[in-house]
Formats: sequence, structure tokens, C-alpha cells
Amino acid sequence: MNISLNLNKINTEIPDDVLLVAVSKTKPINDIKVAYQNGQLHFGENKTQELVKKAEKLPKNIKWHMIGHLQRNKVKYIADFIYMIHSVHSLKLLEEINKQALKNNRNINVLIQVDISHDLTKFGFSYEEINKLLLSEKIKEFKNISVLGLMGMASFTSNQKIIRKQFKNLNTIYEKFKSNYSFKFLSMGMSSDYKIAIDENSNIIRLGSNIFGKRS
Repeated sequence: MNISLNLNKINTEIPDDVLLVAVSKTKPINDIKVAYQNGQLHFGENKTQELVKKAEKLPKNIKWHMIGHLQRNKVKYIADFIYMIHSVHSLKLLEEINKQALKNNRNINVLIQVDISHDLTKFGFSYEEINKLLLSEKIKEFKNISVLGLMGMASFTSNQKIIRKQFKNLNTIYEKFKSNYSFKFLSMGMSSDYKIAIDENSNIIRLGSNIFGKRS
């Protein structure tokens, strides 16, 4: 698997305004270094312990994205360096991120995760819950958090109509609240569905196997 060629190919295919997050979970340090040396600065991890270990060993200008399920008691381990947390699935988690950001005298970028697939194995606010939360403007009370947008993961299905509908539904909510919250990012799309996501207004895509090869 040629990481350099893969990155170059993807970057020529995606629009300039789409941010590519290279999902480096389970991948070795050397693979991340190759991607970094080819200009990739944004990397995504889904486990706190692995994220912390890699951040300690790799260049400090890497922008780390937490894309996996995040437990409240783990926020403190990444609060001093994390660039963005994509997977904010509850108000209590928002409160904890704000608390830890304050302790570290910094502001943490977050995306609110919405359950667009209605999959019991995934986390996130339901459509009803996210509308209620954003209408209440409760999240504006957190002064050490920047809520920059929304994140969603489509169903694991080959039916592109279902995937497109789920992305379209999330984009509708994003556009509804975009100006009120100065949203900048809609994070949708992974290796199998990122082209559909971009069609439906995603400007952050999270790609792993397309860059680093399939995981064993």
C-alpha cells in the first residue's frame, strides 16, 4: 500500500474546501509519519489511550481529531492537546469537555454527533434531541468550547439511496442552525461513502483504508 500515492490521489479528487482527516487508528507510527511527510496534518483516532501514545511520539503540529466514542472520564487525558472532538453525543459530555478545557486554559473545538442511522450500536443525539438542544441554545453557555458543527455516520449498507437520505437529513439540520451557531463543519463520509457525503455538503471526510490500506 503506497500511502503517498493514495494521499495524492484523494487530494486531487476532493474539493479544496473539504478537510481530509486521515483515520490512523490501529496503524503504526511509521505509517502516520509517511502521511505527515506528504503534507497530511489532520489525523483521527477512536481510542483515547492510543491517541495519547501517538501524540506523545509524533510532531506537535499534528492536529488530532477524536472520532470515536468518548467517555467522560477519558476527556482529561486529551484535553491539553486535542484539536477537535467529533463524537460529542450528550450534554454531560459537553459539560465535561468544557470543564477540562477550562482547567487547561484553552478552547476545545467540538462537533455534535447526530444518530442519523438509528443504529443501536452507534451513539449520538436523535433528530428530536438535536433540534431541542440547538433551539435551547444551552451549549452557548459553555465558554471553553467552540461548537463548530455536526457529525454523523451513515448506515453500513450498500444501498446508496439510504446513505444519501441520511446525509441529506443531517445537512438539513446543519443548514437550519448554521447561521445561529456560526457552524463551519459538517463531518460526514468515510471510506465507502465519502463521495456521496461530499455531494450532500460534507466538508470533513474521515478516511482510513483508502489511505493506509485495510486493517487486519
